[in-house]
Amino acid sequence: MFSRLRNPLLALMVILHLLNFLTAPATAGMVGALASNPDAGMIKAEELSRIQRVLETQIVKSQLEAYGLTSEETRERLQGLSDDQIHLLAQASDRVLAGGDGGGVVVAILVIILLVLLILYVQNKKIIVK
Repeated sequence: MFSRLRNPLLALMVILHLLNFLTAPATAGMVGALASNPDAGMIKAEELSRIQRVLETQIVKSQLEAYGLTSEETRERLQGLSDDQIHLLAQASDRVLAGGDGGGVVVAILVIILLVLLILYVQNKKIIVK
């Protein structure tokens, strides 16, 4: 009698075992907060110095004076900014300092032209423009 029930009993045990896994409860828990950046004060000071360097350029000073802001007023407003605003202003100030008058590009183009002409001269080639 036991041999007849062995296969169906085994099948029933496997099915119950699988159903137990399918209906197992999900567990959840609180995730700890991310640790604050210990260098945040240093990063803020660095960003403030970058902004201050841009504010000291003559072009920016003249534009601020045209808007009616003195250097003391800009310094006071800079101290009142939030961390996100300081970060955004520091990124914008990098773009201001990255610009130039284009003199380096002109010099690079002239050097390339001179090198091409020198190579052509060394090879005894002539450029004829009609």
